[in-house]
Amino acid sequence: MSASAFLDLDGPVARLMGESYEPRPQQLEMAGAVADAMEEKATLLAEAGTGVGKSFAYLVPAIERILNHGEKVVIATHTIALQEQLIQKDIPVLIEAFGDENLRPVLVKGRGNYLSIRRLGLASQRAGLLLSDEASRRSLRVIEDWAYETEDGSLSTLPTLERPEVFDHARSDADNCMGRKCPHYEDCFYQSARREAERANLLICNHALFFSDLALRAGGASLLPDFHHVILDEAHGIEDVASEHFGLSLTAGRVHFLLRTLYDERRRKGYLASLNPGNLGEGSDALIERAIMDVLRAGAAASEFFDGWLALVESGEIAGGRVQEVGLVENILGPALREIAVRLNTLKQRATREEDTFELNAYSRRASELSDIADVLCDHSQDKSVYWVDVDRARGRPRVSLACAPIEVAPVLREHLFDKPWGTVLTSATLATRTPSEDEPFERAEAAFSFCMERLGCESAQTLQLGSPFDYSKQVELYVDRSMPDPRDQARFVSALVPRALDHVIATDGGAFCLFTSYAMLRRAASMLTEPLEALDMPMLVQGDGGSRSALIDRFRDNPRSVLLGTASFWQGIDIRGKALRNVIITRLPFEPPGRPLTEARCELIKQRGGDAFREDAIPRAVIRFKQGFGRLIRSATDHGRVVVLDPRLVTARYGKLFLAALPPGIEPMLLSDDPAEL
Repeated sequence: MSASAFLDLDGPVARLMGESYEPRPQQLEMAGAVADAMEEKATLLAEAGTGVGKSFAYLVPAIERILNHGEKVVIATHTIALQEQLIQKDIPVLIEAFGDENLRPVLVKGRGNYLSIRRLGLASQRAGLLLSDEASRRSLRVIEDWAYETEDGSLSTLPTLERPEVFDHARSDADNCMGRKCPHYEDCFYQSARREAERANLLICNHALFFSDLALRAGGASLLPDFHHVILDEAHGIEDVASEHFGLSLTAGRVHFLLRTLYDERRRKGYLASLNPGNLGEGSDALIERAIMDVLRAGAAASEFFDGWLALVESGEIAGGRVQEVGLVENILGPALREIAVRLNTLKQRATREEDTFELNAYSRRASELSDIADVLCDHSQDKSVYWVDVDRARGRPRVSLACAPIEVAPVLREHLFDKPWGTVLTSATLATRTPSEDEPFERAEAAFSFCMERLGCESAQTLQLGSPFDYSKQVELYVDRSMPDPRDQARFVSALVPRALDHVIATDGGAFCLFTSYAMLRRAASMLTEPLEALDMPMLVQGDGGSRSALIDRFRDNPRSVLLGTASFWQGIDIRGKALRNVIITRLPFEPPGRPLTEARCELIKQRGGDAFREDAIPRAVIRFKQGFGRLIRSATDHGRVVVLDPRLVTARYGKLFLAALPPGIEPMLLSDDPAEL
């Protein structure tokens, strides 16, 4: 039976689900295309609008390849919510529909998610010298209690800790794994998960783990078993994930955390303080003392190093944080960390207890890795990359980080993903930059994917664009306020934005998302909206004011009059159905800031090739993100509401029609002045 027939009205899924099942033509078409691509081990880009049911559309052909051809399939998603949906809901239904118990699905997590029983025992033995305060010791006791109850030993079931960093002392770590020598090898949570993954034939993971696996495969290692096909869902974000995993980063927090773990001078605690000189041979007291001195010197070097970069940013010497010259700050950090790595390695060679050997090896490797990263970031030794320094002031004290990333990920993905002997399916609701009409020739419809193809390096991919089964013309009202000031005049724009946004919030009695393109604008708007929303008894939820994204969304659902202000991650991956969300306010067209280092470097490369960076890169990226923001509103066939765009360029700029052309058919903007009566 073909994949589309399996999902049709008289297929096994329909018989299982009964009258509640409703086949969708778009889903059947996608299932057939995915099956063909898998048969050919080709690359397919499939844009499937909200409500198509794309998870069933790729799961059915994937399961067919597994059961009938003995193949392995990896499905990678961006969000935990989708991974849980696949494992807990969709796959169990299809296992029953196929009636074949030979399907072995598993959710694959990174090693750092798992508890090491041996390391927990070691941390418990040395808690008095290892942990610096009572809150840390309480956190360790929570981990100990949980360890007796947990079935999978993964972070997903660990209670919230006062000091989350304490788990670092008990997590599974490749550098200090004893393998079969470990007394807990047979009941090790990570080893059990690894054995399960080896036996599995349908592996679910997140994008980060998948691209970590690709990066390791370049060096001959891997995290995942070998596979025949990979399906990347929520694929609109893989360029950023790939850029991160094929780049490098170094934060002041990461360095100081390692150093404090080794030795906390203020409390005289840490791993080095917990070492027993009697287990390290004669004269080891002096060696431990020298190692502690190395840590203290490295701490001073790290502070001076990152303070130097902070001073350059604050002085304006490196515009936008981009670092285009080497030697602006002396690399005193790399050698200091390398000295620690050598000293710990010396102690490791003297250790008489295996547990000390493996712990010292792990810390030595970690210090060496950070040293190497510091060297690359200071010497600019990773080719075809852009380098920058970032300062995060969102939580008070500035947090400094250095990073580099490939200017283009297309060559990297072409080599490590698309040119490999497996089939690759990329799917999302937002891959194309426009929505072709039904009477357009195929060539023009395919051109809607050209930006995605070029930036990812899959120019020869097959393409499929499927609209949503929802009737957007009846479910959505699109308002565009053309009387707003030009957004580039930020002071006037924000001053005008707040009362207009408030009018729309009042018109729907809350239930609104306000989407911003910068955290600074969000904060200014939040400060101006606080009093009027309080007077209306409408809860205002603000990204960055405490709580995770999922916690904010839960609070939003709990009160139908809530107003949520968000940026970045709130434009995508959020599924709120029903009346809770009935108003999405897009404050500004989501162009990337031109001074962002990676954006600037991409533009320079396009100009060097004789292209138009704004037309070829800035507009397509903004269009796709605009589609993501628009897509937050309608998540089911019964949803209704409004999308409000407060950026007049949507109808006044020549390129505005490109944004409108990307929306579902039947959406006609209603143009507003500043008269509230029009709402």
